[in-house]
Amino acid sequence: MNRSNTRFTEADATLAKNLFEHFKFHTRDTEGVSRPAYSEIETESLKYLADFARGNGLHVEYDALENAIFSLPQDAKATQYVLIGSHIDSVPQGGNFDGLAGILAGLLCLLKAKQVGLRFKRPVKVIALRGEESAWFGPCYISSKALLGHLHLDELAARHKADGRTLAEHMHDIGIDMEPIERGDQFLSPSSVLEYLELHIEQGPLLVEKKLPAGIVTGIRGNFRHRNIRCIGEPGHSGAVPRAYRHDPVFALADLLTRLDESWLTLLQKGNDLVLTSGIVGTDPNRHAMTRIPDEVGFSLDVRSQSKAVLNGMREMLAQEMATIEADRGVRFILDDEHRVEPALCDSRIVHGLSRAMNEIGYEPFHMASGAGHDAAVFANSGISTGMVFVRNRNGSHNPLEAMDISDFMVGTEIFYSYLMET
Repeated sequence: MNRSNTRFTEADATLAKNLFEHFKFHTRDTEGVSRPAYSEIETESLKYLADFARGNGLHVEYDALENAIFSLPQDAKATQYVLIGSHIDSVPQGGNFDGLAGILAGLLCLLKAKQVGLRFKRPVKVIALRGEESAWFGPCYISSKALLGHLHLDELAARHKADGRTLAEHMHDIGIDMEPIERGDQFLSPSSVLEYLELHIEQGPLLVEKKLPAGIVTGIRGNFRHRNIRCIGEPGHSGAVPRAYRHDPVFALADLLTRLDESWLTLLQKGNDLVLTSGIVGTDPNRHAMTRIPDEVGFSLDVRSQSKAVLNGMREMLAQEMATIEADRGVRFILDDEHRVEPALCDSRIVHGLSRAMNEIGYEPFHMASGAGHDAAVFANSGISTGMVFVRNRNGSHNPLEAMDISDFMVGTEIFYSYLMET
């Protein structure tokens, strides 16, 4: 293959920059961007991409779940293909690159192939997925799970954080037929997807610290999550109830988090992989006061690991510690429904191929694990060979300060393009 056909130009980089700027402007919030799952904003974002793709000679269609699918016209009817995907939604007041970068990388690969008049070794389709983020309803990876028949009824019953309506109602509102989803029908056969590839910004600091533009992902942490665990105690006057007679849920929560933190450190010292987060904590704002012992505190819990055994162990330990604290402090923990995703490994053959492509475009391959979850995990755990590329990004993710350089994005995109042309 002519090596010049694997190189993206300044014009390609400018096009990418302009596309990102469009979404930054048109989905802006008071801070950052907000593209809510199954909202009009998400629908309009997909429509813009569809109009852009059609205007540049690509084939566009929507699947039964209202995800947008793009391809070269000659590959539109392919029954087996490599699928490049990522999500169009964002967290509230999040960054503009999370999710969107993966869709645009796939589109640029299609446009480059069309521009130079080449076909990929295998047919390629790009999917812009709805509803990946858990921030809106609680469940995550909604479209990818629904596509593969894994979206459960309890997830469909989850309620939107703002309007209280269910996920099923929101999906129905945008024209999705819910009966097949409720039956657990499969909309995408795993046998039709030769490979699933996803480009994503790194959501941690490793590539920044290593001074590398991109990295090849080897595996994705699984997780179990609770959106709202309640700890119930008894109210009282802050100055009138001695410690021995208190049933204070806030101190019970502090006790629980301290115990979890100690276990976290112990597991890390033994060489295990684990991260814990309690990102939402609060007493009832209608009743709390500085001089009042609260009667209830609510909190979220997000537990992640590359090891299924570690996740199972943490789930058991959580139940044991809660029972101990309940007895010690006279409180009661009430767990909401658990949401979980199993850990996923990237296909070693794809990891090797992406590493070779990274080397061929002039960069030393770097392998890394994904601390965050992605749609890729759902595809991998459904038996589909999966690979990922991370692009350097400063200031973390899920916040307005995401800072990905277009030059790094183009490196990640070129890794995909080179891989697709040669594999």
